[in-house]
Amino acid sequence: MGLFDRLRRRGRRAPGGRDGQSRPGTLDRASQRADLTHLEQFVATRRGVEGYVEPRTAVTETTIVLVAVDGEWTRRRIDGPHVARRLSRDLAIPVYDVQVTGYPQRMRDWSKDHR
Repeated sequence: MGLFDRLRRRGRRAPGGRDGQSRPGTLDRASQRADLTHLEQFVATRRGVEGYVEPRTAVTETTIVLVAVDGEWTRRRIDGPHVARRLSRDLAIPVYDVQVTGYPQRMRDWSKDHR
């Protein structure tokens, strides 16, 4: 089975990918409750966390990168920008569109120091 056959087959499922499978047109799995739990725990255990929403692509679903004040970061799938806004409101953190703001320098510095 070729790549395009897999994408075509996935496109026949109901939209949303709630079964943990990818949505039509992507190769990635859908967001799961464990993803949101991880994000909530990251915010609860770090200071100064901000979120950066990454758009859905042909390969991955929409993701959010949470970056703490010291630059430590984590990335998880979410079910779209509307979930990022709700998460922002529920956890009282600012959320930005990474295509507009880019990533913070502290994230790159932390990654460089923790290879």
